[in-house]
Amino acid sequence: METPSAAEGLARSWFEGALQWIALGFEAAGVAAIALGAVFALALVARQGLGGGDWGEAYHLFRTRLARGILLGLEFLVAADIIGTVAVEPTLQNLSVLGLIVLIRTFLSFALELEITGRWPWQKAPADEPGGERP
Repeated sequence: METPSAAEGLARSWFEGALQWIALGFEAAGVAAIALGAVFALALVARQGLGGGDWGEAYHLFRTRLARGILLGLEFLVAADIIGTVAVEPTLQNLSVLGLIVLIRTFLSFALELEITGRWPWQKAPADEPGGERP
């Protein structure tokens, strides 16, 4: 078995470092999406509620917008986990942890989709909703 040359080792360490920075960027984007989604949801609730609107509707709008922000953030965080696992040694333990994280986040995504739309992701939208099926 040949040992890697110094140039190959340098290229490999540079690539792994770049992947770690990319994963960190995706993690930051995920956290930002969740935080900005929360701020945006609060701003909409304040505008609707304080503008003389129905507070019940404002609360529903808040939950929907917050769930969308969390859902987008989860997508970025899953991507960061996948890239981060590729960057480190892809051992069976690391892949198992990644699989568990993706499984948990997928369940959360499905639950949030149910919260937002009132149906599971694989169910068709009613015809009277935007993007719904038309006969």
